Amino acid sequence: MKKGILKKILIALAAVVVVFLIVVALQPAAFRVVRSATLSAPAADVFAQVNDFHKWQAWSPWEKLDPELKRTYEGAPAGTGAMYAWAGNDKAGEGRMTLTESQPNERIHINLEFIKHFQAVNEVEFTFKPEGNQTTVTWNMTGNKNFISKAICLFMDMDKMVGGDFEKGLSQMKSVVETAKKE
Repeated sequence: MKKGILKKILIALAAVVVVFLIVVALQPAAFRVVRSATLSAPAADVFAQVNDFHKWQAWSPWEKLDPELKRTYEGAPAGTGAMYAWAGNDKAGEGRMTLTESQPNERIHINLEFIKHFQAVNEVEFTFKPEGNQTTVTWNMTGNKNFISKAICLFMDMDKMVGGDFEKGLSQMKSVVETAKKE
């Protein structure tokens, strides 16, 4: 009798594992996180904050995760070809950004590579839309999830994990740009 019950438990457990693996495999591979904010500043001022990686320290939500963050800048000082690499503590991780397209006051495209805690390559785009004395900036990140990422995202939503950081960064950028405008 005990062998029969154990066998049924093992079969049920195997079935649960198979169903879980199927559910994970059927999850979408692509993800997208998008946030926008309207800043009381001309598009050129907002664009300049993103186009120059040196300026990210003032507004990026990840720059303050490690007070001893090691930063490296290569390539062009700003615009297409600019590269920024970082290496930090467990919170900051390690990665590199390469600015691959810079259309003044309209659009910036960045190739974002994570090296540590996890490896991933994502595409980041900022767009700038002037509206009178204001500019709406939209921060968009897209990428693909591997099998492990798909499993994790069953329990943790990528939009909720990263979207709050985008909102914080845009709020900090707003503060930087609007404060500089007053001076």
